[in-house]
Amino acid sequence: MTIWPLQAWQIPQMAQIERLCFSDPWSQKALEEELENPLALYFVACEGEQVLGYVGTRMVCGQCDVTNVAVHPRCRRQGIGRRLMEALVEHCKVRGITPLQLEVRVSNQPAIALYQALGFVRQGVRPNYYQDPREDALLMARDLGTGEIEKI
Repeated sequence: MTIWPLQAWQIPQMAQIERLCFSDPWSQKALEEELENPLALYFVACEGEQVLGYVGTRMVCGQCDVTNVAVHPRCRRQGIGRRLMEALVEHCKVRGITPLQLEVRVSNQPAIALYQALGFVRQGVRPNYYQDPREDALLMARDLGTGEIEKI
């Protein structure tokens, strides 16, 4: 498996993974527009030319907002999500980008456990953040600098 920055040929497979993973998936057009967005950064995990998963972010004012993390359902529980997040953390450390933050469905215990294992801490709850089904989001963050992020 290799992890590299997003390339145009990967987008149709990413759009398929979006549809498999999320009730409100990003469209292929929206993903294509991310290639032109100077604030967006995506890492994609591939085996040959098969996209296994990806992480998308927005880098704004020295901080990283994780916008989406997805692994193809048949590829889960193989460490792909962890490797993608580790690649993102390393990228941010090298560039002095801190903190990292993300939202995750409160019911997504596997993702929450992964983020906690990677040093993310709970920051709060965003009520009714997700639609279809309506659900709260847990806000999590990790500080890669010298500061501490307070746990709740």
